[in-house]
Amino acid sequence: MSIISWFNKDQDSEIRDGIKIIYPRLWRYCLVLTGSAVQADDLVQAACLRALENASNFESGTHFDRWMFRLTQRLWINELRKQAVRTGGGLSTIEEADLRDHGLDQLSSAMVKEVLMSVMHLPEAQRAAIILVYVEGHSYRDAAMILDIPVGTIMSRLSVARSKLVQKFRSESEVG
Repeated sequence: MSIISWFNKDQDSEIRDGIKIIYPRLWRYCLVLTGSAVQADDLVQAACLRALENASNFESGTHFDRWMFRLTQRLWINELRKQAVRTGGGLSTIEEADLRDHGLDQLSSAMVKEVLMSVMHLPEAQRAAIILVYVEGHSYRDAAMILDIPVGTIMSRLSVARSKLVQKFRSESEVG
């Protein structure tokens, strides 16, 4: 076995192991991007396949999750462009998805689902920023790198999204 084939097998193994670890997080990110469980399944599978095909592009010892989120973001943007050309549209409508966290009690799970569904009604750019920073725990800088935008843009998107969510939940509490 040549040193190059050994190196490639080692990289493939690292990618496969990394995918196993972050798959649930990556699927959740895909759900937020697409607004659809079916499209999230397709996107996460495409991202995993692309990662395996491009294993040689991953620098061992760097942040695998950032690499995967970035790769997924690019795939999604490409898909939106394809859809726009084919149909003249963009995002499909948001369908109800099973957003339960089976580790939570029923009330907590219902509250999490309500918050996530509210996030799903935000524009895609704000949804992506929220999931990367508040759910995945990436820093503003890391999220900006994943989305290929300035850090100030991340901060702005999060600020606007927080304001919208606060306003929504305040108006609901005043009605109820």
